[in-house]
Amino acid sequence: MSENHIRSKGRMILRIIGTVLALALLVYLLWQQGWDEISAAISQISLEIFLLVIIMTVLSRTAIGGRWHVLLRSAGVDISLYRSVSLTYAGLFASNFLPTTIGGDVVRLAGVLRLKLNRPVCIASLVVDRLVGMAGMAMALPFIAPGFTKLFSITTGVPLLAGAPILSNTNPPVGGKIKRLYEKAAGMLRRLLEALSFWVKHPRSLFVSLVLSWMHMLLLFGTLFILLQTMGEPVPFWLIAGMWSLTYFVTLLPVSINGLGVQELSLTFLFTHAGGVSEPAALTLAFLIRILQMFASLPGVIFLPGLIAGQDKLPT
Repeated sequence: MSENHIRSKGRMILRIIGTVLALALLVYLLWQQGWDEISAAISQISLEIFLLVIIMTVLSRTAIGGRWHVLLRSAGVDISLYRSVSLTYAGLFASNFLPTTIGGDVVRLAGVLRLKLNRPVCIASLVVDRLVGMAGMAMALPFIAPGFTKLFSITTGVPLLAGAPILSNTNPPVGGKIKRLYEKAAGMLRRLLEALSFWVKHPRSLFVSLVLSWMHMLLLFGTLFILLQTMGEPVPFWLIAGMWSLTYFVTLLPVSINGLGVQELSLTFLFTHAGGVSEPAALTLAFLIRILQMFASLPGVIFLPGLIAGQDKLPT
């Protein structure tokens, strides 16, 4: 068994352990809070509001597909908007189950390879697509500033993240491991720069894809805003944007399957302590947004079987 295989298996085990621990803590919070209060928060959401936020979530996911399509077309890839969005939905659906934060990208790549499209360009487009999404979210991070006063006032000398204390008494080994981390980071940066080289020369396509990312973000933040307003927990729109963006970056940490449990814990912690939302409402919001995102990815069911079966052509 190769060393790389052992490391890959070890990372997989760590993600599974992280998912189990995060879910266990989430269940504990639910048990401690009580289902009655959470049920009361859910009962305040009418059917009309629920349908509205479903539509908004579907539109936000479609905007992600449009963002990738712009990048592909600007690089000369002959693919229709329908194909790009279809593959995006297949990836979004698969990411609900794949044990990685980039599982959806793997599915999208498999799709474009089945269509016999330019492999290097398609791989680069996925990298740039993720970078554009991260850049958009990073732009919303400063909006969490008003919530930092509340956030730090409730800590007891040790900052919290994702609902768990950061252990300050740990003493990780240095030397060889730091060198390997540096080499990996340098290699990753080099590959990212190579991937960006084409699109840097085409700033218009980058800007259009960023605009589509903003559309996705505004629809997502609007969904959170509407749900909180309906539950009687008004929070400023831009503070919601800042708190979600931080939740997004925490969820990118490869410590669980698709951020399962980690996203819910981070969102509950931030919205409770930085946003002033009651814990039952924050927990309800965390579950609702997960359900909405999973539900909105269901169109991917139509396209995923073809990829798994190895069909050269996807449904039209």
